[in-house]
Amino acid sequence: MVLWELFHTFFLMGFVSFGGGYAMLPIMETGVTQYGWMSAEKLTNIIAIAGMSPGPVAANSAILIGYSAAGINGALVSAFAILLPSLILVIAVAACFTKLHHNPIVERMFYGLKPIVTSLIIFAAIKFALASNMIILEVSFRSISLILIFGLSLFALFKLRWNPVYVIILSGLVGVALYS
Repeated sequence: MVLWELFHTFFLMGFVSFGGGYAMLPIMETGVTQYGWMSAEKLTNIIAIAGMSPGPVAANSAILIGYSAAGINGALVSAFAILLPSLILVIAVAACFTKLHHNPIVERMFYGLKPIVTSLIIFAAIKFALASNMIILEVSFRSISLILIFGLSLFALFKLRWNPVYVIILSGLVGVALYS
């Protein structure tokens, strides 16, 4: 039963989620909490691990969630289920690409999807920040330091144009230093 739930959830998620792995996170959270596979806090930790691991965050998250829910079989079923829709859609789009590429309706549809992708990513960021107690309304050392890490990370990425890998590593080291 759990394997079917994993397959069904991640297969549908793969079909309806546009904008990449981070845009899938709100849908993923709904599925995880609906079936009680893990807590929101554990999901937040899994997303963090998946985001820092090589490969697509959605597939990595699905594998970790599947493993947590049903062991190695759950990981395999979840990985297959979340990747299968992309494979089907890529083959279908490739077959029709030359005909659909300049179709005004298709162009408008994709233009209309751009804002929802951005809003899903922002929604996921806020939702997971709340779940992991990163949004703190009181003034404390922890809240100020989290805001500083966030701000300095954005500065390093946008202004200094640092490689995101270095920003992730440095932020992790700062976290170890500040919160140990």
